[in-house]
Amino acid sequence: QKYGYTHLSAGDLLRDERKRPGSQYGELIENYIKEGEIVPVEITISLLKRAMDQTMAANSQKNKFLIDGFPRNEDNLQGWKKTMDGKADVSFVLFFDCDNEICIGRCLERGKSSGRSDDNRESLEKRIHTYLQSTKPIIDLYERMGKVRKVDASKSVDEVFEKVVQIFDKEG
Repeated sequence: QKYGYTHLSAGDLLRDERKRPGSQYGELIENYIKEGEIVPVEITISLLKRAMDQTMAANSQKNKFLIDGFPRNEDNLQGWKKTMDGKADVSFVLFFDCDNEICIGRCLERGKSSGRSDDNRESLEKRIHTYLQSTKPIIDLYERMGKVRKVDASKSVDEVFEKVVQIFDKEG
């Protein structure tokens, strides 16, 4: 909020769409999420674009977005380029780097109250495999372009937040 960004979570948009009565994608999204797999790019891009368009239609000054959890693979990246080239520029990638076991522990703890179908060890291990195979190469690509801002996410919430503030103070 301080920096004028609208936060859009690809995962939240997918989970909301999954729950929306009459959604043509609900069951499909649920199956992908349960299996720790990446939802087809056409669905995710359409939800992101719709949220961005609605935000800007409500207030044309709100044209900076922090997109959380996207792109997750090469297909996502190509879909983004195809749909958003010339419409949106990626300033930087905020990469929260954390050990797999810390991530699993945190998600299992979150799972005690989240109600998320993917907050279980089996789904989390599948998600880590998917991350290593599909998402890490995208982060590496952005790193080669000089666009990755890395945060050690194994630290405390306050330490992580302080680092994020430093990045946004520098990046705007």
